[in-house]
Amino acid sequence: MKTSNRPLLIPSPRTPGAPEFPYTPVSADLLKPSSGMESNAHSENPPVPDSVTNSSSNRSVSSVQTKPSRGSSTREVSFVDLGSSSKPVRYGSRGADSEGFSMSQKEINDEDARLVHVNDPVKTNERFELARNSISTGKYSIFTFLPRNLFEQFHRVAYVYFLVIAVLNQLPQLAVFGRFASILPLAFVLLVSAAKDAYEDWRRHRSDLIENNRLSAVLINDQFQQKKWKDIQVGEIIKVSANETLPCDMVLLSTSDPTGVAYILTINLDGESNLKTRYAKQETLARTPEKDKISGLIKCEKPNRNIYGFHANMEIDGKRVSLGPSNIVLRGCVLKNTAWAVGVAVYAGRETKAMLNSSGAPSKRSRLETLMNREIIILSFFLVSLCSVVSVCAGVWLRRHRDELDYMPFYRRKDFSEEKVDNYKYDGWGMEIFFTFLMSVIVFQIMIPIALYISMELVRIGQAYFMIRDSQMYDEASNSRFQCRALNINEDLGQIKYVFSDKTGTLTENKMEFECASIWGVDYSGAKASFQGDQVGYSIQVNEQVWRPKMKVRVDPDLVRLSKSGKKTDEGKRVHDFFLALAACNTIVPIVTETSDSAVKLIDYQGESPDEQALVYAAAAYGFMLVERTSGHIVIDVQGERQRYNVLGLHEFDSDRKRMSVILGCPDKSVKVFVKGADTSMFTVIDKSLNLEIVSATEGHLHSYSSMGLRTLVVGMRGLSASEFEQWQSSYETASTALIGRAALLRKVANSVENSLSILGASGIEDKLQEGVPESIESLRMAGIKVWVLTGDKQETAISIGYSSKLLTSKMTQIVINNNSKESCRKSLKDGLIMSKKLMNVPVATNSTQGSSGDFTSPVALVIDGTSLVYILDTELEEQLFQLASRCNVVLCCRVAPLQKAGIVALIKNRTDDMTLAIGDGANDVSMIQMADVGIGISGQEGRQAVMASDFAMGQFRFLVPLLFVHGHWNYQRIAYMILYNFYRNAVYVLFTSFTLTTAINEWSSVLYSVIYTSLPTIVVGILDKDLSRMTLLKYPQLYGAGQRQESYNPKLFWLTMMDTLWQSIAVFFASLFVYWESTIDTSSIGDLWTLAVVILVNIHLAMDVVRWTWPSHASIWGSIIATCICVIVVDAVPMLPGYWYDLVANLRLKSIIELAKTELFWFSLLGVVVAALIPRFVVKIFAQYYRPCDIQIAREAEKFGNFRELEGAEIEMNPIFDPPRR
Repeated sequence: MKTSNRPLLIPSPRTPGAPEFPYTPVSADLLKPSSGMESNAHSENPPVPDSVTNSSSNRSVSSVQTKPSRGSSTREVSFVDLGSSSKPVRYGSRGADSEGFSMSQKEINDEDARLVHVNDPVKTNERFELARNSISTGKYSIFTFLPRNLFEQFHRVAYVYFLVIAVLNQLPQLAVFGRFASILPLAFVLLVSAAKDAYEDWRRHRSDLIENNRLSAVLINDQFQQKKWKDIQVGEIIKVSANETLPCDMVLLSTSDPTGVAYILTINLDGESNLKTRYAKQETLARTPEKDKISGLIKCEKPNRNIYGFHANMEIDGKRVSLGPSNIVLRGCVLKNTAWAVGVAVYAGRETKAMLNSSGAPSKRSRLETLMNREIIILSFFLVSLCSVVSVCAGVWLRRHRDELDYMPFYRRKDFSEEKVDNYKYDGWGMEIFFTFLMSVIVFQIMIPIALYISMELVRIGQAYFMIRDSQMYDEASNSRFQCRALNINEDLGQIKYVFSDKTGTLTENKMEFECASIWGVDYSGAKASFQGDQVGYSIQVNEQVWRPKMKVRVDPDLVRLSKSGKKTDEGKRVHDFFLALAACNTIVPIVTETSDSAVKLIDYQGESPDEQALVYAAAAYGFMLVERTSGHIVIDVQGERQRYNVLGLHEFDSDRKRMSVILGCPDKSVKVFVKGADTSMFTVIDKSLNLEIVSATEGHLHSYSSMGLRTLVVGMRGLSASEFEQWQSSYETASTALIGRAALLRKVANSVENSLSILGASGIEDKLQEGVPESIESLRMAGIKVWVLTGDKQETAISIGYSSKLLTSKMTQIVINNNSKESCRKSLKDGLIMSKKLMNVPVATNSTQGSSGDFTSPVALVIDGTSLVYILDTELEEQLFQLASRCNVVLCCRVAPLQKAGIVALIKNRTDDMTLAIGDGANDVSMIQMADVGIGISGQEGRQAVMASDFAMGQFRFLVPLLFVHGHWNYQRIAYMILYNFYRNAVYVLFTSFTLTTAINEWSSVLYSVIYTSLPTIVVGILDKDLSRMTLLKYPQLYGAGQRQESYNPKLFWLTMMDTLWQSIAVFFASLFVYWESTIDTSSIGDLWTLAVVILVNIHLAMDVVRWTWPSHASIWGSIIATCICVIVVDAVPMLPGYWYDLVANLRLKSIIELAKTELFWFSLLGVVVAALIPRFVVKIFAQYYRPCDIQIAREAEKFGNFRELEGAEIEMNPIFDPPRR
């Protein structure tokens, strides 16, 4: 499926060009140091003039996610809705075309805007009737259910085919079966599917009813009154209390916090469990809705699904102020640590961002179902040919006997029941041929297995149940089980050839731990290298209580000593500034939590980024504890002395700058700007001429940290003079209130202060590998699965993780492509192809004892960065990259953007028939997950965006091994066998009819054959049968190759099955006919014999292939035979049914099957039919298993005899798994 057919639900949270949050200066009293908090340390920075401290409003800051060493070195292309774009998605595009610009780049005109009159819903809805706040997630209503559900179901071509058959059978000239009986199979299948859809939709409607009837406080007649959510209108003012869920998307007007801050939990929206901050504008903050009449006009963008962006402006009291993402709170979020918040509804109901993003898992079709449709088309052509032959032969027979038709027994064209003799149902020779053709289509319809579709659905549901209940895929850490979000591709899990994986949060835990630091050119990594130092925690005394950080950090003793020495020495001053930067340059919110000991409280640092949390916990461990944050100031306990720093400005992290900065008013009245960010961006703004040796030493330490797999950040600072600060303040105010090009202007202002920095140092944070990752990757490689890692981290870090995870080995030859132009990329690809061809001819020593299977080639790994992919993807160089990558055992892509990840997946998916799987945990993995044949989301630290867009979800990467090797293998084997068996089961029931189309089998037996007689066993076996045990499948990963090679379902097996079917059908018909050739048996009796023979035959056929017998298997197989006998007797015994026969002469009811069963000939015939039909299959099965066994049969024999005890000192010879060279 193409990505363009399915919209990207939510963009990456770090979208280029996203609007920055506005700023207003701090008040004078906040800038002055509080008593007891002044520092006596000397500052080299000049004091701030009085003019700077005479502002009247507070600073508004916003929560931001800082992710070091994860930003792409290329410029990302942002799409709100890929599905609606008329242009093709360019995965490697460097330029941001017109669709890449954010809304901040242009003025919102009246045509593109929504006008919201504050506290006036009537006027707001006067021009256009905006959506009410009621929601409906159901697909159907009472009136639309039947037509819409039928329309959706008849998208399956087979259903249309059977509908046509049923309609034809209603015509008198074509009534082969009873009219009701011909409709029953299709009606049953449609009814089951409709019942399932109706139940699911009823659950949705019930949930909607509960949601719509929840209550919120709405301002009505200057008083807040309770109002149902469904009745809330755009323009109304709403008050939300602590721990309440927001009913709609609202622009904040005021909060219980005097600075206008509100803390929200967005876990219901994006799954992120960390608190985020939102702010009310100063112009509305002091107003009380009940007392002060609030009125104004909000001009905002039309509803869209971008949950990370909002662009608007508000006119209030004759003043226009800008609004951004920090001023809006979204439906589904929960208000936390804030007593109340008041806002005005701007989007309601289905137009809220939460509802616009509510979509199920992407719709994908399994590979086996696609192949099955091909076989159905083949059978359809065969059916048409068969019907044509029958109709032509019937025409020849009619022409040959045209003179005898009037009085010929069993045909008799003339009708003598009336006075006027006329032809009886005879429309001429030509029409008879045509009607014979249509009648033969009806008679032979059973050849197309209609029950297969419903059987596959039921089997997949059963398989999903056992996958979900698998205790080995249960994650205790997150208390999450495996999720099966797409039921129609279970079997694809057994055919995967390529795995595309994110690194951070997928291979690693995304739980950051501060490990080491480089401060002023000195490396403090002793604790990392020698594991010295205990897990200690810094604590402070507050009101006779002990406050300590929630998490402990391993510390370096030498660094602890320096941090306690204060700023008395140059070395101590640099350590002080470094940890002050870590504690202050962030958006972390300290939350004080209770413990079992009333005298001890824990400080939990809440933030959007695990990196920031790790850095703040590290600063606290070294004596720089952040204890308070408001929108205007922060309080840091520095070695027991509480100091207040006024936040004068904050520039957020974005993917263009790849850094963030904070401007602090220090206790000594100096102003400093602290900056932290990725090394690639920081070294461009550091003044190397001042400290060249320090910079060089820090670069060396950074390289060492990256080689150890650590995530790195560089920290710098500089002081601002009074004139520089005034100039920055003026520029910032102008940029933050701009209505056109706000984001670009704010970036320009940030760059004006983020320059000529003095380097403070660098940090190294470890993102540990998840449990079992190296073993899992090794198992995947042994199974012949190629694992590619696509990450935004820098190359050194990614390579280090590659080695520690066993993705890369010392025996691999690495081909590295890092280029900045198209021509250099072309040359690198050409050189890489030449090298890979040479290495393919270099044999390497292996531990294999196969000998005859040949030598393996030297392994090759390709390492390529995002900058190179900019010039390769969507160009003629793609083919060269594909040729090179397909020759490599491992591909490692570094510094890649989200759309580049999808481009890499498309590179393989569009050029090979191999099945692809993508696995990730963040919003930047969504496009990759949706592009792959199978998408898996990890319930990790980066939210649930990946889970919401995935086909399957789980808690750990290591669960991929049992999912693919065990459940994937079982699901593929079961579904593949079930499809072939259903083709066989239906086709064997098509018996010889000559040219008359007169059937011996009554219509009810024909209907019940697929519904009752033979359907249940195949479903039970499809859910429960296991060709191999879990232990064997995990012990020998090579067994997974059976699915990759399509051993269980391929054209060869299909035609062999059809040949076996033809023989069995012939045996059933002619063996019985031969036994009763000279008897006086009636048509109904021989039909009952054939029905019993076929049912017994297909069930014994199934029993021959069952590997693991369980009581449901026994009950379904043998129970189906018993049920068939009972049904045949009932059909013959009930007068209303067509099997009932009565002898008028003897006045006797002829119970045909009962009378027939009293004879020895009946049982002899039944036994002879089954034996004759199954002998060829039995012989072929014995020959194949004993003389040409496959890997699965060998492993099964090893399981059966000794449970591998005899093989402990040896190896089972398996088919070698390697890729042939691509020419």
